[in-house]
Amino acid sequence: MSVNAYSWLSDSLVVIKRANWYRQPRTVTPLANSQVIVDGQTLVNFASNNYLGLANDPRLKASAIAAIEQYGTGTGSSRLVVGSNELHQQLEAKIAQWKGTDSALVFSSGYLANVGVIASLVTSQDIIFSDKLNHSCLVNGAKLSSAKVIAYKHCNLQDLDNLLNQYRSQYRRALILTDSVFSMDGDIAPIAEIKKLADHYSAMLLVDEAHGVGAFGRQGAGVISQQNVPQPIIHMGTLSKALGSLGGYIAGERNLIDFLRNRCATWIYTTGLSPADTASALTAIDILQTEPERQAKLWSNCQILQEILQIPIHSPIVPITVGDIQQTIAIAEQLQKRGFLVPAIRPPTVPTPRLRISLMADHTEAQIKELGAELLNLRVVNGTK
Repeated sequence: MSVNAYSWLSDSLVVIKRANWYRQPRTVTPLANSQVIVDGQTLVNFASNNYLGLANDPRLKASAIAAIEQYGTGTGSSRLVVGSNELHQQLEAKIAQWKGTDSALVFSSGYLANVGVIASLVTSQDIIFSDKLNHSCLVNGAKLSSAKVIAYKHCNLQDLDNLLNQYRSQYRRALILTDSVFSMDGDIAPIAEIKKLADHYSAMLLVDEAHGVGAFGRQGAGVISQQNVPQPIIHMGTLSKALGSLGGYIAGERNLIDFLRNRCATWIYTTGLSPADTASALTAIDILQTEPERQAKLWSNCQILQEILQIPIHSPIVPITVGDIQQTIAIAEQLQKRGFLVPAIRPPTVPTPRLRISLMADHTEAQIKELGAELLNLRVVNGTK
């Protein structure tokens, strides 16, 4: 008698629900002034990575519409066939100039960029040193590469140095992976010091600037820029957070980018980024380079919340631990009843549950003060990381 090959899915879902890990997307309708509608309720959005408020900027919308009118809604092919247009070339040149590198390569998502690039650069003959709190795309890219993977203690230079000293000489190539701003903890990697170790041990260094771009550095170029880290570095970033569009990129030396065009499967075998996304990203970078007041407003908002809660805030990402999964969900629900969308981030996304506040440039001072007052009233701030 045959057995239903899919019956295990129901059992797995029961386990997920019992552990309070079960999640489903909610339909969100964006409004002006950092507000959204969720389940018919208007909320102040403290959950978005739209750090500079550009996702609703009329100039990005106009660029996207104009690109659709000229180039259509999709590219229809991978970049190496007929899916590459002049907008892609303009965006790659713009990113390279902005990041201070020789060249750049645009991907259809940041996740694809990391997974594909890591697997292209190292193989079973090589070794990867990865921060223990790195984003999933770095972790999975390392696994898929078939290289030896060693996780070093979070932002711990001494541990990284010890591991490099112990293992580096046993492998052909070495690659160090780190986020610049850690997406669930909001802290900053000591990239300048990591780069010194990379140079000393002849290791490549890939820095994921997904949450650093826009908030840090001259013209929002990121933490690498802010820390004045010398090249060569493999710069990774997304177009979908502070830049308000969609897609990802790798920037670096000319030979690196040329190599990736010929060896990176997640670029070679993927349809090129849509004209609308490409054009809006171009406009977003122009805005970053000409309107420093957006970045200044973001940091002013961070300062307001820091003064209210009396906690150190290192980035627009503010994690607050409030107890176990059920307690965290309950606090998030209470905040929603009071008009604030603050997500409860749970395992397996993070090892320990927490509220994750995301500050944006278009939050008003009043909105931040109201959120701060609610957090104080709920007595959850003492658990802040």
